[in-house]
Amino acid sequence: MHGQDHIELSRRTLIGAAAFAGVFGAVLAAVPATANEAGVVTGPPPELKDLPRVKVDLVDPPFVHAHEQVATGGPKIVEFEMTIEEKPIVVDDYGTVVHAMTFNGTVPGPLMVVHEGDYVELTLINAETNSLQHNIDFHAATGALGGGGLTLINPGEKVVLRFKATRPGVFVYHCAPGGPMIPWHVVSGMNGAIMVLPRDGLKDGAGNPLPYDRVYYIGEQDFYVPRDADGNFKEYETSGDAYDDMLAVMRTLTPTHEVFNGAVGALTGENAMTAKVGERVLFLHSQANRDTRPHLIGGHGDYVWATGKFANAPEQDLETWLVPGGCAGAAVYTFLQPGIYAYVNHNLIEAVELGATAHFTVGGEWNDDLMTQVLPPTPIEL
Repeated sequence: MHGQDHIELSRRTLIGAAAFAGVFGAVLAAVPATANEAGVVTGPPPELKDLPRVKVDLVDPPFVHAHEQVATGGPKIVEFEMTIEEKPIVVDDYGTVVHAMTFNGTVPGPLMVVHEGDYVELTLINAETNSLQHNIDFHAATGALGGGGLTLINPGEKVVLRFKATRPGVFVYHCAPGGPMIPWHVVSGMNGAIMVLPRDGLKDGAGNPLPYDRVYYIGEQDFYVPRDADGNFKEYETSGDAYDDMLAVMRTLTPTHEVFNGAVGALTGENAMTAKVGERVLFLHSQANRDTRPHLIGGHGDYVWATGKFANAPEQDLETWLVPGGCAGAAVYTFLQPGIYAYVNHNLIEAVELGATAHFTVGGEWNDDLMTQVLPPTPIEL
């Protein structure tokens, strides 16, 4: 073994051992993290030199980067780059701070869009300023723990992963560095989603096209913030300092916060999503860890893929749909009335008390045929 190889191996072993063997109070678990542990041996990467390459600039949720709804031409290699950032974020109006682990600095990470048959080529960077190992597990990918076994990197390292998008739908991705680190990283915000569109676009159950005018990505996040003896949320200097206390809260399976896009109110008020009457809007909703029940108050799911898989016919006219934990769902709705719509997790305790509420502000003309106030509030006559 060459000296440089020995230095790099020792550094990786040291960081891995610290994470798994006691520095943060954790114990080894049987979930693998690396290619060797998962029994993976890859060959030389196929050149794919005849395929065009497209580089995509990702954008912060709830927005989605520009993309074709119907693919032109054949498969492509779609290049993405994400930088992992560990950083404190404020998650509510009381100033509660969480030491978040993020893809590209946001909770959730950015939504990626490709078409079935395309190749996703991701450059993943673990910034030198971080303190932990990280990787990425794509639920859309096949083999090597969703790519997690091939992407485990230390601070100051990068890795390039390529996989073929073979199944159309919306899929979660998340960090999965092995053992007890997996849930900790996921509930610290390290998750996002990728949409693999059919090459001929979305279709209703009868095979008719379903183009959309707008698309928004809502990432639902459960946080587990420890409290002090007086019931106040605690604040820690580092994520490692918080680990033991946070793990105790995690084991109750009861989140202290259940929020959309990283914080209470992140998608309300001035940050509300927008649309116009007559526009068809695609909602993409992920929850990497817990079941959720999206509901649009005053609207419906015209077409819904609750588990997000476009090879299946969508359900129609749903009031509420169930997105299982570790999954991403999709729904299409054409707004028919103007006003403010609340988009919630219809566990209303989580929506109202824990923060899982967003708003849509919709412009246009009111249709009295759909709804009207026949009698305004009036005193009851005895």
